[in-house]
Amino acid sequence: METIYGQVVSKANNYMAVPDSAGGRRIIKNESIRAYERTFNDQCQIYRNKGISRPFRLHITVYEGSNAYDLDNCLKTVLDCLQYAGAIKNDNLCIGINATKKIDRRQPRIVYGIEETEPSLF
Repeated sequence: METIYGQVVSKANNYMAVPDSAGGRRIIKNESIRAYERTFNDQCQIYRNKGISRPFRLHITVYEGSNAYDLDNCLKTVLDCLQYAGAIKNDNLCIGINATKKIDRRQPRIVYGIEETEPSLF
């Protein structure tokens, strides 16, 4: 199990639509998501660059800073951070999530582990 300290930033409210070169719009991450990704990557030691390329289950306890945060909104952020850190090749390899939410106002964090389940798909 690995611990990452800090409040997980929900992806649901932290994207921005900006103009693209073709005159349309594209969706980008705002700075709070990018900052959390960097913090996650800096703290990720056990799984960083592991490159898991087969189906896996994510086991996670999310210690939120308050009850205002939704558990489901942080899971996509964590999966994207695992991909950003090179822990997993692609978050579409996740076949199950065992998630629990707890409150710790003083020290928000996640505690997680990755269980590889099947032979590699690649």
